[in-house]
Amino acid sequence: MEFITNRQVILASGSPRRTELMGVAGIPFIVRKPQVEEPPIRQGEMPAAYAERLAGLKARDVAAKEPESVVIGADTVVHQGGRVYGKPSDREEAKAFLESLCGSVHSVSTGVCVAHGDQERTFSVTTDVEFRSVPDWVIDRYVDSGDPMDKAGAYGIQSGGALFVKEIRGDYHAVVGLPIADVFEVLHDMGVISGEGDEP
Repeated sequence: MEFITNRQVILASGSPRRTELMGVAGIPFIVRKPQVEEPPIRQGEMPAAYAERLAGLKARDVAAKEPESVVIGADTVVHQGGRVYGKPSDREEAKAFLESLCGSVHSVSTGVCVAHGDQERTFSVTTDVEFRSVPDWVIDRYVDSGDPMDKAGAYGIQSGGALFVKEIRGDYHAVVGLPIADVFEVLHDMGVISGEGDEP
């Protein structure tokens, strides 16, 4: 399955998970990794708004170099009780994140910005994830695998982090890193994408 686009679509992300989701959706695209420093969350800023702000920074960075293209930026934030869990800096922090999240419910907000010229569509999708309580050795084994180190909240729901998940309430793909159905809808609404016989 592959759809028709009337202009180049760029995914502004180095995430292999987002790349895979775009490919599964049949959206023709190329990847350009943004060159931006991710600022910390502002005082009083809601996590979903923070994710949207970071997504916008990424999309605009690439769009400035590719003005004729439609650029998709995204960022995923794991949060609980006002605390934001970023990518762990080391093994100990990864373990501490997982110990804190186990046996409770946290939220995952993925912000998306679709930019083309002076037109932008920015939104976020938040999903609640409930973690099981698991033995320490399970956490240790997962941390030792290295999988948590490049992921917000120190886990990948599509990989070894699935062992912790008891229930999700919302969009699974937003937890992976890109709410692909919503992205598809925005691209279609902007007239970027269509099927055969339905030219944009």
